[in-house]
Amino acid sequence: MALSGMRGLSVFISDIRNCQNKEQERLRVDKELGNIRNRFKNEKGLTHYEKKKYVWKMLYIYMLGYDVDFGHMEAVSLISAPKYPEKQVGYIVTSCLLNENHDFLRLAINTVRNDIIGRNETCQCLALTLVGNIGGREFAESLAPDVQKLLLSSSCRPLVRKKAALCLLRMYRKNPDVVNVDGWSDCMAQLLDERDLGVLTSSMSLLVALVSNNHDTYWSCLPKCVKILERLARNQDVPQDYTYYGIPSPWLQVKTMRALQYFPTVEDPNTRRSLFEVLQRILMGTDVVKNVNKNNASHAVLFEALALVMHLDAEKEMMSQCVALLGKFIAVREPNIRYLGLENMTRMLMVTDVQDIIKRHQAQIITSLKDPDISIRRRALDLLYGMCDVSNAKDIVEELLQYLSSADFAMREELSLKIAILSEKFAPDLSWYVDVILQLIDKAGDFVSDDIWFRVVQFVTNNEDLQPYAALKAREYLDKPAVHETMVKVSAYILGEYSHILARRPGCGPREIFGIIHEKLPTVSASTISILLSTYAKILMHTQPPDPELQSQIWAIFNKYGSCIDVEIQQRAVEYLELSRKGAALMDILAEMPKFPERQSALVKKAENTEADTAEQSAIKLRAQQQTSNALVVTDQRPANGTSPVPELTLVKVPNMSNMDGDSPDPALTEANGTLTVVDPQPPATPAADLLGDLLGPLAIEGPLSALAEPEHGLASGLSGTPNTGVELAIAPAEDQMNTVQPIGNIAERFHALCLKDSGVLYEDPYIQIGIKAEWRPPHGRLVLFLGNKNTSPLVSVQALILPPAHLKLELSLAPETIPPRAQVQCPLEVVNLRPSRDVAVLDFSYKFASHVVNVKLRLPAVFNKFLQPIQVSAEEFFPQWRSLSGPPLKLQEVVRGVRPMLLGEMANLFNSYRLVVCPGLDPNPNNLVASTTFYSENTRAMFCLIRIETDPADRTQLRMTVASGDPTLTYELKEFIKEQLVSIPVAARAPAPVPPQPEPSSPPATTDPGALLAGLL
Repeated sequence: MALSGMRGLSVFISDIRNCQNKEQERLRVDKELGNIRNRFKNEKGLTHYEKKKYVWKMLYIYMLGYDVDFGHMEAVSLISAPKYPEKQVGYIVTSCLLNENHDFLRLAINTVRNDIIGRNETCQCLALTLVGNIGGREFAESLAPDVQKLLLSSSCRPLVRKKAALCLLRMYRKNPDVVNVDGWSDCMAQLLDERDLGVLTSSMSLLVALVSNNHDTYWSCLPKCVKILERLARNQDVPQDYTYYGIPSPWLQVKTMRALQYFPTVEDPNTRRSLFEVLQRILMGTDVVKNVNKNNASHAVLFEALALVMHLDAEKEMMSQCVALLGKFIAVREPNIRYLGLENMTRMLMVTDVQDIIKRHQAQIITSLKDPDISIRRRALDLLYGMCDVSNAKDIVEELLQYLSSADFAMREELSLKIAILSEKFAPDLSWYVDVILQLIDKAGDFVSDDIWFRVVQFVTNNEDLQPYAALKAREYLDKPAVHETMVKVSAYILGEYSHILARRPGCGPREIFGIIHEKLPTVSASTISILLSTYAKILMHTQPPDPELQSQIWAIFNKYGSCIDVEIQQRAVEYLELSRKGAALMDILAEMPKFPERQSALVKKAENTEADTAEQSAIKLRAQQQTSNALVVTDQRPANGTSPVPELTLVKVPNMSNMDGDSPDPALTEANGTLTVVDPQPPATPAADLLGDLLGPLAIEGPLSALAEPEHGLASGLSGTPNTGVELAIAPAEDQMNTVQPIGNIAERFHALCLKDSGVLYEDPYIQIGIKAEWRPPHGRLVLFLGNKNTSPLVSVQALILPPAHLKLELSLAPETIPPRAQVQCPLEVVNLRPSRDVAVLDFSYKFASHVVNVKLRLPAVFNKFLQPIQVSAEEFFPQWRSLSGPPLKLQEVVRGVRPMLLGEMANLFNSYRLVVCPGLDPNPNNLVASTTFYSENTRAMFCLIRIETDPADRTQLRMTVASGDPTLTYELKEFIKEQLVSIPVAARAPAPVPPQPEPSSPPATTDPGALLAGLL
């Protein structure tokens, strides 16, 4: 990009770099945009040089993150310029500023086609680059035949043909129905004979896309792919430019093995033998070395070879060799290699003949549970879960129980579920199963779902021999000083049904059982109280002859709860009281629970529905190539285990690998969404979703550049802490939620989490997972909705509509009507904040799966504090602003009661998390906080906001808050937003003592001390 000689452009770039702050930069950009707009109005007087200069300036401004909503016609017109410098500017700026649906692109189609079919190779490359970057249906309809001819032309240089292959690949991915590839099997076979590795690599990317849709047509390409691998494995005729740290073109090796995985088998014995010789050479020749870059490339090839070995169902000897190699990898110090070793060993569990060999590495896998990296710990957990069977279940479950006490909170729920499933599936006897589940509840009660203790009750009820043992163990656990509420539930239920069996044991009489259970009553919730009342009624029934003292105690409890405000508890208490007076008839009314009918374990069903994993689901043999419609469809490439994503190509971050798709000197046209994926050296630390690996990728955004804002706000009233932030508001409105399909996880918690971070899962049910990745540059934002089909059947009648509040301007890309099996759809959503408001946009989403019609309305995290920009201010900046904002409506003060009690440090952290920066040292009172922020909207632009919090150390449930800004609406909305974060309970009926007032003098005292000065000003 030659910018020499453009003095005006150089001066403008220097001015931008010399700006002291963002406001100065914005003013300079606005001035330049105004100047460019005026010059374009008088276009007749512009020379080619001036037009080129102004278009370059537009591109630079756009790259800074500002909106450039004019001058597009001038950029497109430069494409038809006769000279190369102007034509180059037109192509580059057009490909950056315009998307595939822009009307102006139609004006350039003929010019682009003339350049493609022309003889000027430089112009051909520019045109192919534009089409490859923008794509678009009209481009594909008009230009695909010409690009295909160019690719097959023997008279074109390799550089042009390489770009033609990648351009055709982009058009085919976006519009496979438009690009005619009928009869292309011979053409692809011809392209695979190409000696130039740049053209061959790009053609292989095209082949991967073609065979992913229809492999039957391209059988003739299979032996050619094997020959390419042989050529690379033997380093025959591989130019030095394509040898990376001694490895012949690792990119092409990976793409070729990826293409082979789309063919179901290799039938020809000679071809199969040649292929296995190549794979054997790769397996034998890969080891961990000190050079990181060589490690990265060689392991990229190795792990793709392992995937191909599993796909081809190789001989047991080669499978054993693969497992042994992976066993070496999981023991090395490099964390990324350990991660990939564990991941691939998990995938190898699908091969039944090697499971016994994998068990030899059990000790090393258990050691990986203690790894500092949570991603490695998750992979080790998945592997242990998948390799568990009757022979090693006791050892693995005991190890997992020990690990439970030190495991991350993020893993404990999944870990608890897996322990429960393993203990049920592989229990040597039922008493061991009961022991494990009770230990599990004791160690991790907060993370044990109701399904787990429900299952224990089913087993105990259905097995008479187990009932005395279960009752005795429940009695022992209740003796502990600290008992989790889940333990109280299961123990109370079991003892209510079967404690009479223990009546002759010391300490197990009806009075003792009642006493130990009743001790827990004051500490439990309403749902548990209901269970305890039932237990008391059962104890009365089993106490024969009646014990008058025990009877009077229990009747007193029933009388007490007969007037309880909770309807469920009240009804139970009243009915049990009346029933207990029936005498002997009570035995028939409250008889023992009958046996439960045999059914599939709810735990296993839950694990399957949430992709929490089984060994078979953890191994995905085929990964389909990326597809696109209006939204990008990406076939799932992750294991069905609900944890972190599987890298499509497990190549660690490698510098200087821009030549992945062609000639190294010219990477101008790289493969869009290509098959070479680069993974960070550390595996993802907090994988949030099984179908959302793209959430971790970069996200481009248009709009004014500003630092990103993160935290967010709830639907029309609070984000957290207020009484109306329950699940009923997470899916809004409640009366529309008539679905039989139940969501997985707490939807309100998912929404609140997204209000404090920019990526995660918004909604999930057994069939679909909706994730979000967002980027914010106030007042603009861009969210991408990731709609992931979790099943092997398509989701149909998909609709995604936005119900926007008045203060947001929202544009959502159209979602495809059908989401293919195990595929992911990306729907970008552009957001512009017009004015201050705490209202929240709602996503109205619906789909059909089999007989299920699902419709949900979900709050979107495009919330108030996403448009805040934290700013630290000094006393010199703070006081003039505070003085100038005198009284309502610009400065509002309120005494807030019912505040969630917290220390001042906790409150400061809370403010910081919502982009309200606490400014230390400005207030002389150590019990007060001063904070500042900047709010952005199209109406207010950048608006400075000031906050002061005065707390009362004697009563942390109240405080006085003062908020000031230059806009009355903003002041009120910000005050209410902060109050919602501080108040977690309704205002008490009592009137607490007011916060002692601190009068605001008309002028500051004569002092230079900032703290003392603030005391006067505030």
